[in-house]
Amino acid sequence: MPALHPDVQALLVMLRAADAQPLESLPPEAARRSYLAGRRALQPPPDEVAQIRDLAAPSPAGPVPLRLYRGEGPAPEDRLPCLVYLHGGGWVLGNIDSHDWVCRRLANLTRACVISVDYRLAPEHPFPAAVEDAAAALAFVAERAEGLGVDETRLAVGGDSAGGNLAAVLALMGRDGTLPQTALQVLLYPAVDLTQTSEGYERIVAGQPLTASTMRYFVDHYVPQARDRTDWRASPARAASLAGTAPALVLTCGHDLLCEEARAYAHRLEREGVPVTALHLSDQTHGILTMSRLVRTSATILSFVAENLRERWSLGAEGGRGGR
Repeated sequence: MPALHPDVQALLVMLRAADAQPLESLPPEAARRSYLAGRRALQPPPDEVAQIRDLAAPSPAGPVPLRLYRGEGPAPEDRLPCLVYLHGGGWVLGNIDSHDWVCRRLANLTRACVISVDYRLAPEHPFPAAVEDAAAALAFVAERAEGLGVDETRLAVGGDSAGGNLAAVLALMGRDGTLPQTALQVLLYPAVDLTQTSEGYERIVAGQPLTASTMRYFVDHYVPQARDRTDWRASPARAASLAGTAPALVLTCGHDLLCEEARAYAHRLEREGVPVTALHLSDQTHGILTMSRLVRTSATILSFVAENLRERWSLGAEGGRGGR
């Protein structure tokens, strides 16, 4: 096992001292309350941004709540590049508020727009509800770009953990023409294979924020039918081809049970001709971006993500696309 960063060691000591019930031992509503309270405790005060707007994207299942963040710096009339962000939480936990700090910071660092998506959660709304909501959100942003102050030729999609899974799926849908093609897919310690067969499920069974039993709890709620777990909309790693998807930024952490599957996904993207920036942090663990009060590396990672977004957006719509 690789060494742990001192901040992560301190985080794990704090989590053990709290002696909180494992998320997988709680019913979803209680787990959601516990998760949200933890995010609030582990994140610093939120950044001020130039503008926040609560919106809703229409969908056949009903309006999908969104929150638009406009970073400080650009003129109010400027049409900005935009990152459509999907929060983590195992498709069961999390919402716009749990990832508010992350989205504010990215909006300011990119001097652009971030739109956070409050997709439906399992088990009340199992697969493919989250995919449908995420797709409706991206389509809405592209269609209503002018009114949102967004440059529809410079879109990106991204997310952490379960949100990284959804972002990878949207990138495949963009490749296939179902959704707009984006300049970048930002996959932050993503879950990409819900068959749960990677080495991480044997390696991380205790002592980390995300363990094998926690991940099984999430997957059982999100995709209760085992046959659906090989559907590429649930497991993008099971797609027949990844060629032609948007350039990718893939973050992996050495003490994360999703590490092996996410690194394999990055390697496969590269083999199939997709430009990839892979950032592997051997001494970090899952979920650090929403634990930034204790894990200082989180701010550095977001700066790195922002610089990658700015670079891709500067290439323009065509320059930011992978080959087919």
